[in-house]
Amino acid sequence: MSTPSIKQLDTLWYTRCPVPTALGIAVQQGWLEEALAARGTAVKSLRESEQQAVRESHFDHTLQNSVRHGGNIPALWARAAGSDTRLVGLSWADETQRILTLPTSGIRTPRDLKGRRFGLPKWVNAQIDFARAQAIRGLENALRLDGLEVSDVELVDFTIEQGQSDAPAERVAGTNVFGGGRRSGGQAAELVGLLRGEVDAIFLKGAIAAQLAQLFGLHTVIDTGVHPEPLVRSNNGTPRALTVDRHLVEQHFDVAVDIVDQVLRAQDWARAHPDDTRRFLARESNTSEYWVTAAYGQDAHQRLDTELSDANIAGLQDFADFLLRWEFLPAAVDVRGWIDARPFDAALARRLRAA
Repeated sequence: MSTPSIKQLDTLWYTRCPVPTALGIAVQQGWLEEALAARGTAVKSLRESEQQAVRESHFDHTLQNSVRHGGNIPALWARAAGSDTRLVGLSWADETQRILTLPTSGIRTPRDLKGRRFGLPKWVNAQIDFARAQAIRGLENALRLDGLEVSDVELVDFTIEQGQSDAPAERVAGTNVFGGGRRSGGQAAELVGLLRGEVDAIFLKGAIAAQLAQLFGLHTVIDTGVHPEPLVRSNNGTPRALTVDRHLVEQHFDVAVDIVDQVLRAQDWARAHPDDTRRFLARESNTSEYWVTAAYGQDAHQRLDTELSDANIAGLQDFADFLLRWEFLPAAVDVRGWIDARPFDAALARRLRAA
């Protein structure tokens, strides 16, 4: 592999999902901006751009000189669709993944879902319908634990016609409202269907799942996010992908190293600051510290480690194979072949020298 070039970079674009990531903490702390300012590089939020094509790069990763940390479905889809990206890290923060029903449904185990109606979102104007994919994954994993398949339930679609990046993210009191406050409802149409009795069960994950389950008195049939088998927990957020475009690695290698370095700095800081970390994660997920703890555990501050472990790679490959089988990807993705470990290795070496 050729030695990367080191050139001046005017602007780095960053984006992350509203979920726990060390990149999110590094951004909130101002560390990423500070590190790159020393190189004369400005740091801009991709999702706050007024240009929809720029915001859409959160999903298709077409914007040059950009970094993304978040759910792996868009990252995998972009790679499968031909975007020239590199996987430089993976983080695995286990989160609640719930099959939810009304308490009067009579559904108490995944086996009880046989022949029942399961609500699924269907984003008809999305490049990649990650919400639908993660719901089917959660459903399939739950059913297979009881010897069933998705074909044993009736799938009911709830169409969502708006786009996923119609409006810029808004920054309010330190919190990013992803998708923009101007975006009208319809983001949980399947939940409305459940409450109206149009379906018998739905899938939700993360802090919003824990909060809505309590708010509406929903019954959790199963939480695959706490299953002891990692591949049962593997989904859009487990693991989360840290990706950059190849141009950034090849032409601005030190910037790629800076990104990983600040991610590692943030995860180390989080381990030593549990209360502050919960507050930062609450901002990231636009929720409270209570729901962060309910969704990600009392040890959420210890679950932000970004690495390229065999376990993380195996989890992502298994999930990529699932997405291909369900035709969410246009082509297969070889996760190991996608990895460029040089920025991660260089960042580790830099931190060892500084220790």
